Amino acid sequence: MKAVRLHAQWSPKPDFKIGPKDVEGKITWLGSKVWRYPEVKVEEVPQPVIQKPTEVLIKVRACGICGSDVHMAQADENGYIFYPGLTGFPATLGHEFSGEVVEAGPEAINRRNNQPFEAGEPVTSEEMLWCGYCRHCADGFPNHCENLHELGFDVDGAFAEYIVVDAKYLWSLKELEKDYPGEKLFLAGSLAEPTSVAYNAVIERGGGIRPGDNVVIFGGGPIGLAACAILKKAGGARVILSEPSEVRRNMAKELGVDININPQEENVTEAILDYTGGMGAKLYLEATGVPQIIWKDLEETIWRARGINSTVVVVARADVKIPLTAEVFQVRRAQIVGSQGHSGHGNFPRVISLMASGMDMTKMISKTVSLEEIPQYIKQLQTDKDLVKVTAVNP
Repeated sequence: MKAVRLHAQWSPKPDFKIGPKDVEGKITWLGSKVWRYPEVKVEEVPQPVIQKPTEVLIKVRACGICGSDVHMAQADENGYIFYPGLTGFPATLGHEFSGEVVEAGPEAINRRNNQPFEAGEPVTSEEMLWCGYCRHCADGFPNHCENLHELGFDVDGAFAEYIVVDAKYLWSLKELEKDYPGEKLFLAGSLAEPTSVAYNAVIERGGGIRPGDNVVIFGGGPIGLAACAILKKAGGARVILSEPSEVRRNMAKELGVDININPQEENVTEAILDYTGGMGAKLYLEATGVPQIIWKDLEETIWRARGINSTVVVVARADVKIPLTAEVFQVRRAQIVGSQGHSGHGNFPRVISLMASGMDMTKMISKTVSLEEIPQYIKQLQTDKDLVKVTAVNP
């Protein structure tokens, strides 16, 4: 079968020290410090087969390009990949996917009905392959599994015709069939993963909001846009997005944003304070991936706002330092939390139910393409910010 695979050279930077969970030449938790000269290409690989009684063979119907895919394939001036996290190459990319069950092991249980999976069931999948038995998993924090693997990062992913996934990571899309006919069902299903990343960030890690609160999202990429939709559904009074791309700002309006700010033309702090009557926001989301650029505006807004008790959630991955002023967070009784992943806490089923109730995330898909075109668009997305979500579809 065809698959989109990334190859890179293991070439650690001088300051890199191999960690207890790294595997020399194969896997690291600090990708941008190790992997060099990435190359993405379409290859012929063997079709995967079920090997365990809990596994499910899935025909991939839709798989979106994530910013992580782009950053794994994007190199700095020294050839090192941008993505800072868990990676192991060569690997098939792709983790934002949905598809149809082809075959299931006898112990592969569908949580929709607590019965074994049957052929034809539409499903989506978590990409965080948590073990379920380490201390963090046992404590209820699967996104921080000590034995973590990730689909499309260090385990073969879904930019392929078929994929095998353990049933414990799968979620049925049956709830969406009524309102998402045909191919749209699988397009929506492919967005469950990035939308769950946003849900985990603003609801689980950020603590959510009370209806009537103001929120500010920095960055109108897929995670930022999904957060806008979720926070509007949660009762945000003024959902404010700071985003330079006009295309993304217009898309945000369709997803529930009340106020758009162009940070290249407006003073972000002045605009936020003006729109909120000087109170600022309860929740700020850093979804740009360039916190070193936006942090000054974010801190100044918190400092000058009359409101207190705000939470800043950092969801975008970036191997950079931020110019943090502790005094701002002490005096304004504010806090910063980090958010990783999407698993646990009912994130996936709640997102699917929100989609079923009218939160149509397919509005963020800019273009559908073939599997063979994915390498081209992974490269194009490095610079083309008018493309929001590019999704490969398999008939």
